[in-house]
Amino acid sequence: MKRILARRHGGADEMRLEEAPVPDPGPGQALVRVEAAGVNFIDVYLRTGLYGGTLPVAMGLEGAGVVETVGEGAGLAAGARVAWTGIPGSYATHVLAPADRLVPLPAGIDARSGAAAMLQGMTAHYLVHSTARLAPGDACLVHAAAGGVGLLLCQMARSAGARVIGTVSTAEKAALSRAAGAGDVVLYRDEDFEAAVRRLTEGRGVRVVFDSVGKDTFERSLGCLAPRGLCVLYGASSGPVSPFDPQVLNAKGSVFLTRPSLNHHIATREELMARAGDVLGWIAQGKLKLRIGGEYPLAEAARAHSDLEARRTTGKLLLIP
Repeated sequence: MKRILARRHGGADEMRLEEAPVPDPGPGQALVRVEAAGVNFIDVYLRTGLYGGTLPVAMGLEGAGVVETVGEGAGLAAGARVAWTGIPGSYATHVLAPADRLVPLPAGIDARSGAAAMLQGMTAHYLVHSTARLAPGDACLVHAAAGGVGLLLCQMARSAGARVIGTVSTAEKAALSRAAGAGDVVLYRDEDFEAAVRRLTEGRGVRVVFDSVGKDTFERSLGCLAPRGLCVLYGASSGPVSPFDPQVLNAKGSVFLTRPSLNHHIATREELMARAGDVLGWIAQGKLKLRIGGEYPLAEAARAHSDLEARRTTGKLLLIP
């Protein structure tokens, strides 16, 4: 089998395509032939060492493919079409996975869509329906509104009845976020987004900010909130937020801050299946639209990371083994 490893923390060029023996599944495991692997910012954080971790890093956490062989008690059959997230080593031709973390793909959902939906789709799901619990009449700000999570957040927030304000870098991205449900879009290179949010809400601010950017946006994100609003910091594409005095939250209007992660929202098999079932079901029904912004050969994982980090992309990036 072939896989992508980073033997040192650092830039995209630290990732290498290597050969390895195809593993045999043990009890409760399944060997899956990967048909598509998702590229996500968490992969960048693991590669650079931002999240710590041991070396080498078996790159990739998300994908979709076909079960080839199973171990005792796996509860799956060879030939099953499955998708997953949270399984290290998914940038590969094969992955050895705990069978209870694999989700069957519904009819009509291909491997590319499955790989594009799992991490980012379930992230948007928990952010809207568990963390923020958006309701009709709420206003929210979505940073990186044309990115993989951003486009899904716009759709889910709008479906929940919320008003969506997005931030993007270009007119092309603005059009994509509007099509996904953003009623207003701020080109942050042309206008300060905090001032724009205050203008668009007639000074009230928004109930929720979804911030995946971190260092470059965090302070102004807090400034966009209405009193007792919620800042959901779920990523750090520009770098980690510096330590700050919690008194700032009081000064901004007794606002709330949370730093959630997907793993804590799919910790059980039941919650994994419920969230994945919603996301994949909405896609199958045409209620949720995926945008696959780029497909790269497995050997070009470094180029995919470079494009993602440079914000040259929209929607979801995939590696195709």
